[in-house]
Amino acid sequence: MEACQALRYRVFYEELGAIADVAARVSRRDADRFDAICDHLMVVSTVPTQRANPIAISGGELVGTYRLLRQELAERQGGFYTAGEYGIAPVLAGHPGLRFLELGRSCVLAPYRTRPVVELLWQGIWNFVRLHKLDVMFGCASFEGTDPDVHALPLTFLARNRLAPPEWRVRARPELFVAMDRIAGAIDAKAAIRALPPLIKGYLRLGCY
Repeated sequence: MEACQALRYRVFYEELGAIADVAARVSRRDADRFDAICDHLMVVSTVPTQRANPIAISGGELVGTYRLLRQELAERQGGFYTAGEYGIAPVLAGHPGLRFLELGRSCVLAPYRTRPVVELLWQGIWNFVRLHKLDVMFGCASFEGTDPDVHALPLTFLARNRLAPPEWRVRARPELFVAMDRIAGAIDAKAAIRALPPLIKGYLRLGCY
């Protein structure tokens, strides 16, 4: 878990420029209260590296991770991380016969950000889903930065083309809500797709909303 936190710090803060609080800067880890109750999926490279300060783990170097939170664990420990961003309670209550899995904190070191590594992570998730007999996957995925107008084109595309069906639709918490349909008139769908972050683009290819 500590290795995963260190990897997330390198990607989110050192590479992508997220603003670290004091605790994160001192520990050089991206950590929160959910880590202890989650499963942590890892991709480990066993090829010797010449990179400085690799994140060593048994068998090699940690290069990719995903954080997985099963519903039964979340309900015993104060809920899902996503509930701090979105009003997910109606969706959970509306599907009492289904078992939910939250995906989050996905990251891969830049030199390994290739299709085979991402596919390894997704294969691991699929194995996990089958092992625990899970039905629904959901979670937060990010655009870079905090200015929605920088991402007006892809956000507008998502709002118009990839909204979840009504029974699965959620809304940001009121204090966090930002309208996604930000461009009046027609948009260039191909350019919008090209502007999407790779992870979100990958989710759409898998049929996600």
